[in-house]
Amino acid sequence: MPKILVVDDEPDLELLLRQKFRRRIRSGAITLVFAQNGVEALEKLEAHNDIDMILSDINMPEMDGLTLLQQLNQLHLDLRAVIVTAYGDMKNIRTAMNRGAFDFVTKPIDFEDLETTITKTLAHLQVMREALESRDELVALRQELGVAAKMQESILPTDFPADPRYELHAWMTPAREVGGDFYDFFRLENDRLGMVVADVSGKGVPAALFMMVSRTLVKGTAIGESDPARCLAEVNDMLSESNEESMFVTLFYASLDPATGRLDYANGGHNLPFVVKASGEVKQIESEAGLVLGVMPGFEFPGGSVQMEPGDTFFLYTDGITEAMDADEEEFGEEELAEVLSECGGSPAAAVSRHVVQAVQEHAGEAPQSDDITCMALRYLGG
Repeated sequence: MPKILVVDDEPDLELLLRQKFRRRIRSGAITLVFAQNGVEALEKLEAHNDIDMILSDINMPEMDGLTLLQQLNQLHLDLRAVIVTAYGDMKNIRTAMNRGAFDFVTKPIDFEDLETTITKTLAHLQVMREALESRDELVALRQELGVAAKMQESILPTDFPADPRYELHAWMTPAREVGGDFYDFFRLENDRLGMVVADVSGKGVPAALFMMVSRTLVKGTAIGESDPARCLAEVNDMLSESNEESMFVTLFYASLDPATGRLDYANGGHNLPFVVKASGEVKQIESEAGLVLGVMPGFEFPGGSVQMEPGDTFFLYTDGITEAMDADEEEFGEEELAEVLSECGGSPAAAVSRHVVQAVQEHAGEAPQSDDITCMALRYLGG
């Protein structure tokens, strides 16, 4: 039974949370403990040694949320912290993540988003606890990669938005040797939709951890920065600051205005997406490659825009699709991908991604999968 400590000096929040989770509280599926500031939170932690998660505001009297995170680091507790912060407060978000926060939610709180964040956080904590319980048995690379796969799976969103103006669907089939592919989508200011597809260098647990950091930084920065190119530049600077392992990530970030169909994007060394017309016409967007993120600070990333028409589909993917090999080591390739996409004109977003993945798997046949297969399809229906 998960136990969550909520730290906030607003009394209304306790009432709202008890109302939101009343059924789960009544059934014993979850327990909520409340504190009004960081000092009281530390006292609650002494009284309750089985806290799984802390949901904490930043601005509080006596001890704020950032100081509380610092204290938690010294206690080395087996829990996860999620912060609640003002919309677009990137400075505090970045400080909180540096101090060990797992994720964040913004005010005013969207309780559906909060529930999703809680579920993901507890799932990740469970995966890590299982990994720690079996760490004496993790003597083989296969077991280490299995942990990485679970970590990756626990944070990828699987509930896709239902909106009359667009359809969105994403798919990832992990390789036997887990890499660092990820996809994400999130709502932005002015009713825009942000979308990310990325591929982290390396494999195993280090790649999975770098993937989680990259995902969080992109989401947090995008909330406060509407321009995709500037967003990638800021994320790149932060990834480059403390990158002792010299890891990097290729990333394509796009932002859709559902009211007009305008899609703005920026590219960080990633594969270029395709636009699929309702008629079946397929065209790859034009953009410079840009630099991968995490290698060099102070870099400007190329951006552009696409005007989506009703029925158009925007298809993003990683090189696990185009570089998938058959038994004769022949790659699937961009030309074959474009041909497969031409068969999807007018199809729902979910049908597009599944059709592509099926085509890649048929091409590979019995050949072993060497990389993650990841893609995302956005079908614009009109504003």
